[in-house]
Amino acid sequence: MAVYTHLGPEQVSLFLSQYDVGDLIALKGIAEGVENSNYYLETTKNRFILTLYENRVDPADLPFFYALLKHLHEAGCKVPRFIADRDGRWLQEIAGRPACLIEFLHGVSVTQPNRLQAEATGAALGQMHAALADFQPQRPNSLGISVWRSLARQCTTSGLENIYQGLAQRIEAECDFLELHWPKDLPMGAIHADLFPDNVLMLGNQVTGLIDFYFACTDFCGFDLAVTHSAWCFAPDGSTFHPDLSAALLAGYNRHFAIDVPTRDALPLFLRGACLRFLLTRCYDWINTPANALVTRKDPLAFLRRLDFYSDKDNISAILG
Repeated sequence: MAVYTHLGPEQVSLFLSQYDVGDLIALKGIAEGVENSNYYLETTKNRFILTLYENRVDPADLPFFYALLKHLHEAGCKVPRFIADRDGRWLQEIAGRPACLIEFLHGVSVTQPNRLQAEATGAALGQMHAALADFQPQRPNSLGISVWRSLARQCTTSGLENIYQGLAQRIEAECDFLELHWPKDLPMGAIHADLFPDNVLMLGNQVTGLIDFYFACTDFCGFDLAVTHSAWCFAPDGSTFHPDLSAALLAGYNRHFAIDVPTRDALPLFLRGACLRFLLTRCYDWINTPANALVTRKDPLAFLRRLDFYSDKDNISAILG
């Protein structure tokens, strides 16, 4: 979440007049995240999230996200619902951007997860994958392995070298390795693809919501698990790996969606791929984020450190047991 398009209370009040949700009494931009513009709204009836879809989100993908969240909600997963207006429309426009009003879920995102929170998150991810086993719509992964090399080149060698000396060559070598060894025959399904701690809401040690599905796509479930593992099992700067969180997250996941042998065998590749994906997008955002955007830029090197960790076979052996 972030704010690129700035709104005033008059604009938002006019927008809300299409809904039966009460009158606006509080409006606040949300700086976390990098993808869309997001606002916290409080009305005389309830609380909501207003999301404006910026240039990286294709409006043609929005029906996929809507169908995905509807499917998960109906399966009992803790996800937010899109709110329809009085005419039943869930997709609107404000300030020239496609926009949706979204259910507000209670809970907070943890910054220093404990073992029970990691286990609960693994379980929620496993439950989500199980619920999506019969989900039919598909969306290609727009930030999957097929685009990593071109994304690196969009960052330019000089841009990458300004972040860290030798980074361009390191990324090129990792692209070579992963393109050569990436799995091709594992089952695919709908995945979240971005289940970082700031996209999981918790009360105590219980998950109360999975949010921000705008990277969701059709890909390997093992890749989704790898993204979550890389996000939850390290210190934020990637300098320290937490084996207790790793074991708890994998155990929680495996209870609800058993890791099959081919996925387990491919997990070392998925872990490295997850790190490369976020290293690249963080590099791109570091180089290209507008100076006036209300958005918190994230350190790319935090995922270079994770990539180095997962590239060590002894570390992988310790994770997989």
